[in-house]
Formats: sequence, C-alpha cells, structure tokens
Amino acid sequence: MVVSMVAAAGRLRRAIRRSPPWGSPSRRPLSSEPPPAQATIVRDAFLNFFRDRHGHRLVPSASVRPRGDPSLLFVNAGMNQFKPIFLGTVNPRSEMAGFRRVANSQKCVRAGGRHSDLEDVGRDLSHHTFFEMLGNWAFGGEYFKEEACSMAWELLTQVYGIPQDRLWVSYFGGDPKAGLDPDLESRDIWLRLGVPASHVLSFGPQENFWEMGDTGPCGPCTEIHYDLAGRVGAPQLVELWNLVFIQHNREADGSLQPLPQRHVDTGMGLERLVAVLQGARSTYDTDLFSPLLSAIHQGCRAPPYLGRVGAADEGRTDMAYRVVADHIRTLSVCIADGVYPGMSGAPLVLRRILRRAVRFSTEVLRAPPGFLGSLVPIVVETLGDAYPELQKNSAQITNLVSEDEAAFLASLQRGRRIIDRTLRRLGPSEPFPAEVAWSLSLSGNLGLPLDLLELMLEEKGVQLDSAGLARLAQEEAQHGSRQAEPVQEQGLQLNVHALGELQRRGVPPTDDSPKYSYSLRPSGGYEFSTCEAQVLQLYTEDGTAVASVGKGQRCGLLLDKTNFYAEQGGQASDRGYLVRVGQEDVLFPVARAQVCGGFILHEAVAPEGLKVGDQVQLHVDEAWRLGCMEKHTATHLLSWALRQALGPGTEQRGSSLSPEHLRFDVATQAPVTPEQLRAVEGTVQDAVGQDEPVYMEDVALARTARVPGLRSLDEVYPDPVRVVSVGVPVARALDPASRAALQTSVELCCGTHLLRTGAIGDLVIVAERQLTKGTTRLLAVTGEQAQQAREVGQSLAQEVEAATERLSRGSQDVVVAQRLSKDMGQLIDAVDTAVMPQWQRRELQAALKVLQRRANTAVRKLELGQATQKTQELLQRHSQGPLIVDTVAAESLSVLVKVVRQLCERVPGTSVLLLSPQPLGHVLCACQVTQSATPAFTAEAWALAVCSHMGGKAWGSQVVAQGTGTTADLEAALSTARAYALNQL
Repeated sequence: MVVSMVAAAGRLRRAIRRSPPWGSPSRRPLSSEPPPAQATIVRDAFLNFFRDRHGHRLVPSASVRPRGDPSLLFVNAGMNQFKPIFLGTVNPRSEMAGFRRVANSQKCVRAGGRHSDLEDVGRDLSHHTFFEMLGNWAFGGEYFKEEACSMAWELLTQVYGIPQDRLWVSYFGGDPKAGLDPDLESRDIWLRLGVPASHVLSFGPQENFWEMGDTGPCGPCTEIHYDLAGRVGAPQLVELWNLVFIQHNREADGSLQPLPQRHVDTGMGLERLVAVLQGARSTYDTDLFSPLLSAIHQGCRAPPYLGRVGAADEGRTDMAYRVVADHIRTLSVCIADGVYPGMSGAPLVLRRILRRAVRFSTEVLRAPPGFLGSLVPIVVETLGDAYPELQKNSAQITNLVSEDEAAFLASLQRGRRIIDRTLRRLGPSEPFPAEVAWSLSLSGNLGLPLDLLELMLEEKGVQLDSAGLARLAQEEAQHGSRQAEPVQEQGLQLNVHALGELQRRGVPPTDDSPKYSYSLRPSGGYEFSTCEAQVLQLYTEDGTAVASVGKGQRCGLLLDKTNFYAEQGGQASDRGYLVRVGQEDVLFPVARAQVCGGFILHEAVAPEGLKVGDQVQLHVDEAWRLGCMEKHTATHLLSWALRQALGPGTEQRGSSLSPEHLRFDVATQAPVTPEQLRAVEGTVQDAVGQDEPVYMEDVALARTARVPGLRSLDEVYPDPVRVVSVGVPVARALDPASRAALQTSVELCCGTHLLRTGAIGDLVIVAERQLTKGTTRLLAVTGEQAQQAREVGQSLAQEVEAATERLSRGSQDVVVAQRLSKDMGQLIDAVDTAVMPQWQRRELQAALKVLQRRANTAVRKLELGQATQKTQELLQRHSQGPLIVDTVAAESLSVLVKVVRQLCERVPGTSVLLLSPQPLGHVLCACQVTQSATPAFTAEAWALAVCSHMGGKAWGSQVVAQGTGTTADLEAALSTARAYALNQL
C-alpha cells in the first residue's frame, strides 16, 4: 500500500509539471446552482473576507510602473510594492512602515524581462501579459504558516464553496544540498485542516521554494492546486494559490541566513480563480474576457471564437482572438498608469505588444483600421470599477492606441513596398539582406516585428539572412553600451541583516532634520548651520560593521543626526566633509549620503583613524547644496507653470536634479508647442522676479488629503509630511476653502529648497524631446547658465534676421547664391546644437527651413540659367553626335551635371562627357550615355575610366555619372574619354 501511494504521488508530481492547465472541453461547473459569480463579485469577496473576517487593511493596487526598482520593467507580482518591508529598507516614518496585515488586488504585467509570458499568449488557454493578483500579507511575524493556511482554506471552501476533494496542496520537501529540511510544519497544518494525505504532495526547491532574486529574502512556499478533472479520470491539477513564507535571506555568496523578521506573502491569480468558480474551460471563457471576444467578433470579418489551440486552430484565428483580447487589456492598464509605447525599456515592450495586437487583428482577424481603439471602452467597463484610473484616462488610452495603430499600419504598408523592391533586386536563391530587415525591425526605423517580417518573407518563399541579422544586433548592442550614460555607482549599502541588528539594538533612525537648518543673511546670502553628531556605527566597503576604521580606508558612517541631504526624490545627495571635534584640521571627505531603512549612511574616506563614539562636526558643500536648492525650487515652479500652460491634468513623470542639471519628465496630451514653452518660462520668470517667499512646514499626512491643486507624486510619503508652498503660507495653502493651492505651487516634498524664489535668477528650457508617446522630457538651466542661453538665442536670432535680409536682396551671381545657401546650412547646424531657449530654437528652425528652401531654389534657378548659357556655347562647337567630349567652365558639379543633361536633351542620341577645371588642378567630371548604347556602354564605367586616369573617383548609374580628379593635362584626360567611348560604341 505504501509503495502504491508513493508511486501515485510520483505520477501526480509529473502530471503537475507537464500538464497544460486548461484545454479539455469537459470542464464542469462546481454546481448547477446558484449561477457562477461574476469576476467583480469574486474580487470583492476576497478583499472583504480579509478585511472583515481577519482584520486586514485594504491597500490599492500599485501602478504597473515600478517605483524605484530598475530591475523590473513592470510590476509583475503583488509583492513588488512591499519590497522595502521585505528588505528592511522601509522608511520608519512612512505609512508602509505601519503595515502589519494587508490585502489587495494588484495589477501585474509579465512581458519582457526575466518573467515574460508574451510569446506564450494566445498559444494556450491560460497565459496572459496582464493579470490581477489577489494577495494577503503579514509583515514582521504578524501571523505565519498556521494562520495563512487556515485563512486560505476557509476562503476557498467556505466562501467560494470549492469542494474540498477537488483541492490538492504541495509543500517544500527540503533541499539537502542547501541544508534545508522539509517543511513538515506546513504539511501537518494541511493534514489538521482536513486535507487527505493523498492530496498532500512534496516538491523540491524548483517548485516550492520562492526567491525574490539572486539575492535577498526568500523562503519555502506551499501551493493549493485545483483538480480540473473533477473526479473523472486522472487528476489534472493547476496551481490556484501560492503561500510564501519568507524566513531566509539569500546572501551574495549563495548561502542562506535566517531573517530577523518573518513575513507571509501570498498570491492567487484572479483570472484562474474566476475560471474555476465559473466552471469555465479556460480563463478566456470567463466574463473578464467574453465581452472582449464578443466585441472582436462583431467588429471583424472573422468566424466566432471557438477556443481551439494548436493544429485544431486553423489559420490561428482563435489564437488571434486571445492575443488581441489579452493585449488590449495590457495596453489599457499600462497607458492608464503612464507607460506609453516607446523606444526603450518598458515602453519598447508595450510598443511590441501593440504591434502584435495590430498584426493579429489585421492579418488574421481582418479588422478594419482603428479597431483596437474601439475595444478600450470594453476594457474600461470590465475593469474600471476596480481600477478607477482606467475610467479617468479612457479617452487618452483610446487616442494613444488608435494613433499608434494608424502609425504602425502605415509602417506596415511602407514595409511591404520596401520588401517588394528589395526582392526584385535579389537573385533566385539569395537570402533577404540583413541590413534591410534590421532597418524594418523594431530596432530600426519602421518598427515591424521580426516574426511578422519573417512570415511575410516566408509567404514569398524567401529566407531571411538570420546570421547577418544576429551580427547587426550584436553591433547595435555594443554601440549602445558605448553610448549609454555612465551608470551611477551603487555605493555602500546596509543590508537586511545590518538593518535588523540596528533595530534589535534599538538604534533610532537618523535625525536628519538639521538638513533644513539654514537661513538668509541680511545680504541675501545663505547661512548653513553645521551639525555636531556622534558616530554610532562604522562599516567597511563590504558592509561589515566595525568599531573603527584606519587611515585611508573608505567607509560608511552612521551618525545619530546629520545635516546632509540623502539622495532621494530626484535630488542629488549633498557632499561635503566632517571633522572630529577637537581636531578640526583633519577633514574627512563625504562623497554622498544614502537613506537605508530610515538610517542615513555617509560615504567617506578616513585620512586618519575614526572610531565608534567619536564626536564629529559635519559641513555640507554650500555651493553644491545651494545649486541643488535652486534647481529643486525651480523644478516646483516649472511643474506649476506647465500645469498653467498645458492644463490641470498635466502630470509629472519624474525628475532629476543636481547643481549642474535639471531634468523634468511630464505627461502631455499633445506635443508641447513653442508658444507653450515660452509661456512656461514666462510664468517661472514672473515668480522669480517677484522674489516670492517659499514656505515649508511638516504637517500630518491626513491634512493634505483632498486639497484642490495639491501636487503629490507616485511616492510613499512619511507622516508627518513636508509641504512646500511658494508665496502662500502652508496653513492657508492647505485650507480647502482658500483654493490657494490652485494659484501657486504647493507640493509634498522632502527636498531642500530656497527660502525665496529670486535666487533662481532665471530659468530656460534648453532641450525637449519625446521619450514615449505622451511623455516629454525637458532639460532646463537656471541662473547664469540661463542668461547665457538667452544671449546665445538672441545672437542666433539676429543672424537669422541678417540671412533673411541677404536672401531678400537676391543675387544674379551663382557663387554668391551658393555661399548664402551654405551659410544657411551652417546656421541651421548652429541653431540645432546651441544651448538656447527651446521655444526660440524651434521658431528659428522653422524660419530657417523656409529660408533654406528659398536659397536652394534661387541657386537652382541661377545654375539652370548658367547651364543654358554654357549649353548654347557648346552646341556651337558640337552640332552633331553621337559623342561630345569637351571642357567647360562651371563653378560646381551641380552646374556641370545640368549642362550635360541639357546637351543630351538638345541633341538626342548623343553621349556627353564634360570636364571642368578648378583651382589647384582639381577637375570636375560629369557624363551621360544615351539609352540606346547601354548596357554595353555605361556612364559609371566611362566616368570611372576618366577619373581613374586623373587619380580620382567616380560614382553614378548606367545612364548618368559624375566624379572628380586632379590633373595638369586636360587634353590627355579628354583623349582618354574619347578613346574609351569610341571603343564601347
């Protein structure tokens, strides 16, 4: 009996690993009555269960844009927003620091990066790029395995009514190599809850040990599986809910260490749960997708959706249904959260998702243009109640999807023409050139996915040069790595164990309030107070806590208080130095300060020994700090001015500032016009010119709720929170009745700011580019740099005005006209590259474009007139063909080519080659061969023979060619030209 049980368990383990989760048409509802619950009811039941029965706090879903986590393209699990708690780096004054037991439904996207389901979507009946993760968490040991398993079992069997005999569980069976014992505690909990022993299976670390990454918090997990077969034949199990018990930390050397605090992290996919409760044969057969599938059928010329997969899905029609339905959900959710299709990172992945949706809707489902945008309201209707940002941004989502769809369809048409033209030039067995494919692909210009390109070529019986394409991709990657901005050094960090030890010792968070201790002198300058502090702990470069450091050692210092601003909120860290009290002549340079779980870690180099307990005095680099203060206050004014110019819905998407630069990313509904840019600068200038006071005050976070016009970013704020208000006292700004926050800049911000706006001096936006569809990046300078930018802009404006005057006077001299045209080109380059007001740059660029066109037109007219005169002279010497070889005076190759063309038009059937001597022995060459003489006699070969004789080069086609050379013997060159032509004719 024992042997048979072991064998049965082994078969089930193999079944779980290899069986597709859905696909059989014989799925049965849990019961015939009552009717299946709608997805909205299922989601609400989960949240209400944990809130009402078990005292969990409900927290909203985080944005799918990861906050401060460059390792992720998208939020891909419910735990992402709680990483600071797991890592022990949460700010102790933040709202999150008070979380003990919480629950939510988190929007997740798994496309691109380490966890990506993009390629699998549509091929089966279960994968999605966007899904909702239901989860409950217990932090800091609030509860652990017993409670987590009991709650899960109660919800599934009592609230959702899932029969117990259709549920199976798995637990961690241990890992001898890692020294980990089996999680028998979880096994015994399930047995006590009434799960039959035959339904409790053990697995190894691959299935039942969860890790955040290569390093960091981790632990065993137990999974609840659902039997799709329902006691009919062999069990077919799919994972329903994963309960993770975070109790270890994976160290950099691969070892596991116990965490100072344990946590529970659970996740259950809503789509799969709804499919189970609705008795659906797949997640696509639930009310989360059926309205979309119905709308797709009604809007396309495709047969109805039948849920087929693999070879049974003829023409991949059902696959296309699933791809389009999944992708429009992902697009809608991402755009609502501020991720727009773009050219790199997450925006590039979203761009690829949109193009895949367009491809399947147009190529397979034969959807009309603009079809994808028409599906957005369906997504909003099904998900908008749970995620109100979809309702708020519905129109913007529709517009972005429709615009990108139209752009891609145009690219698709251009791509087909390029492919056809390329194929006409290929030999019977030649592969399609990699260079052309690269230019058509997402990494090139038109944005055709390579899989679509390969399909288009396959239909024409042509192979793609895959090896060449791989080579180009490698070269592009190498070039990108050379051109990329230098990666900022990570610096010293306090790991979870160091933070846990500090907390165990009761070390309070660093008091960094002295960073706000500065004042204005009567002269208008700033006075920054020093700060005396005690060294609480020292760390070596590898993060080891030590009692002292020696001479020349790079180290981290933890002090009881500090006046250094630690890098956060887009503002660069302070730098400066510290001295030991009583030894003020020895400076310890401080390169930066970082926040680590509420503690401020200072990076310094010790010129002499330093030990725990030493008293030190800290001095910030005042010029550096003042530069940051100017840029930060300017950033707030810029944000406010943008809302004044572009509308109250304008949202900040990020910023970065240091004394040298100010970068500001803003979400815009349409491209920013030069007039709007100028208006933004004007608004900032007004506030600067009025030298308005800047008020800063710490207030209870609750007081900031529902204040009209108050700006807050997608960040976790401490409580109390610092409010920065320009020109209006904070108390009045926070009074809803005053509506003062609508009239000036009022923001939640922990940065350091000026006390009056006048010190900014000026602000000029010197660059502007579109990062992604709907997101614009602005670069700005302040103070003296801004004044210089305005002076450069004024100087260039005067040059453009002078060029306009020169052009209006006109000239009958070709050389003068050509010089003016060349000057226009140089002026265009200067305007393109100068540090100047961006609004002015764009105005001058538009004016210069018109002037350049007028100048080129004038040159062409004069050259044509001169060419006509030269042609007349030559016709007097050469009245008959079939060959004209001669010299003529011409100021440019352009004039010489025109003379050749006119001669051939005036004397049909004649082949012409002309040489034009230039200063220093240089010679211009142009020729044209009559069509009747080709292909035996070609212009390119003729010009090459003559120019090679002169030690030069030539280029062109069979009919027309040109070149250059150098010779003192024109007659010899003419003789070569005649001899070659006569030999070919």
